[in-house]
Amino acid sequence: MAPYLTGVFGNPSSHHTAGEAAASALDDARARVARVLGMRTGDVVFTAGGTEANNLAVKGIVLAALESGRKHLVVSPIEHESILESADYLRRFHSVDVTAPAVDSRGRISPDALAAAIREDTALVSIGHANNEIGTVQDAAALGAVTRASGVPLHLDAVQSAGWLPLRELGADAVSIAGHKLGAPKGIGALAVRGRVPVEPLLHGGGQERGRRSGTENVAGAVALATALEMSEREREAAVAGVGSATARFIALVLDAVPEAALTGDPVHRLPGTASFTFAGISGESVLLELERRGVISSSGSACAAGSDDPSHVLLACGVPAEVAQTSVRFTFGREPLPEDAPGRLAALVTESVRAARG
Repeated sequence: MAPYLTGVFGNPSSHHTAGEAAASALDDARARVARVLGMRTGDVVFTAGGTEANNLAVKGIVLAALESGRKHLVVSPIEHESILESADYLRRFHSVDVTAPAVDSRGRISPDALAAAIREDTALVSIGHANNEIGTVQDAAALGAVTRASGVPLHLDAVQSAGWLPLRELGADAVSIAGHKLGAPKGIGALAVRGRVPVEPLLHGGGQERGRRSGTENVAGAVALATALEMSEREREAAVAGVGSATARFIALVLDAVPEAALTGDPVHRLPGTASFTFAGISGESVLLELERRGVISSSGSACAAGSDDPSHVLLACGVPAEVAQTSVRFTFGREPLPEDAPGRLAALVTESVRAARG
C-alpha cells in the first residue's frame, strides 16, 4: 500500500502523470481481484467494505429490475444484517415482496426450498455462501443451478468464505468480499457483478467504477485487497488443512468435556476456522466474561449486531429456542498455524469458564 499512500497519491480520475499512475495501479488491482473470483475485470466494483458491497448488490440489482416489473426478492432468514436490512428497505420504500426460504436445523437451504421461493417476478436471490455466526457453508453449486434454470440472478455474500473456499467455480452473478477478512485493512471491499446484470448505483457523482459507484477510489485499499486475496488463495489449501484439523479437535474436546455444549451449524459443511456452541442453562455473556478473564477473546452472535442482547436471528431460524440461543458463544480461528497443543489448551479454558459461569 505504501507507494499509493505517499508518492503515487494521485486521483485515478485525473489526466495527469500522478493520476495515470494511480489509475494503472487501480486497473491492475481490479484485474487481480477478478481473476481470483472468476469474473471479468470490468465486473469488479471497489467499495468501502462488505456491507456496502451487499447493499449495492441487493438494492442495486433489485432497483434496476423494478422497471421491468420484477418486484420480488429472495433472501434466506440467516443472512447478515446488511442483506436483511437492505431487503427491509426495499420492502418499505419500494413495495418489494421479500421471501425467506426456510433453512434446516443446521442452517442449510435445500434446492427445493429455493425453487419453491422463486416466482416469475423474482429480481434477485441473495444467499450467504458461509454464515458468519455458525459457519455453515451452502451448496452454492446446487443453489446456482436452481437460479440459472429460473433465469434469476444469484448474489453470493462471500465475505466469510473468501480465502477459505474456492470462489472461481461458484457461478454466481454477483459476489461480495471484504478486505479485513483477508488481512487487508478495514474500509475496502468489492462487489463483482457480471456485466449482463443491470445495477442501479447507490452513490451518484462523478461516475467512477463504470458508473456503478461514484467517488474517488481508494487506490491503496484496492491494491491491498487484491494482494491479500491473491495471497489467501495461494495459501488456502494449507490453511484449510491446518486450521480445519485444529478446529475439529477443539470442537470434539469441548463437546466431550462440557455436558451443556451443543455445536451449532452444519458439522461437516462449515468454515474451517469457526466453532459455535450453545451452553443450555448457562449465561452466554457470563461464559464470554470468564473466557476473557482467561485471555480468550470470543464473541456471541454477529459483531455487526453489537450491543443487542436479543437472541441470534440465525439460531432462531435454525429452530433453536430463544432461551438457548441467548447462550451462544462463537470461536473464530485465524489463518496462522496453531501450536499442536492449542485445541486442548483452549478446550480446557472453555471448560473452566463454563464451570465458573455455571456457579
